[in-house]
Amino acid sequence: MASDQILSTGLRTGSLVTPLSILQHWGPVLLYAGLIFFGSSLSSPPEAISSVLQKFSDKVLHFCEYAVLGGLLYRACRHASGDWLSRHALPAAALGAACYGLSDETHQLFVPFREADLLDLVADTVGGTMGAWGWSFLERYRRASTVPQSRA
Repeated sequence: MASDQILSTGLRTGSLVTPLSILQHWGPVLLYAGLIFFGSSLSSPPEAISSVLQKFSDKVLHFCEYAVLGGLLYRACRHASGDWLSRHALPAAALGAACYGLSDETHQLFVPFREADLLDLVADTVGGTMGAWGWSFLERYRRASTVPQSRA
């Protein structure tokens, strides 16, 4: 019994997962994923997005929107998931963003006047990976800056 307690406490890396923490961390992921799905359901983009697309490649837009998704996924995996997922939050978030990008491109096959594009999927995957990495970097930087430095 005592050895089970030692083993279980030694494996715990994240904070306690509660229903509130799940809502706080996974709620934004679901809302943002829904926003991406809604945007992909439109046969033609709104005028504001069309004007942005004239100045930049749509790959930049894909990169940016999936960077946000990757960061949100990293945050949720790291802080509102089980032990294993918490320890592997960065690759899990990158893979999650890539899979959602694949489902998004597949979804666009069924939307009139839209098409799937392999380069969009590449931009989604790179953006999601960079967003997850960026969030993990910010967390490590914040943690390091809050730890008091010992004077020698």
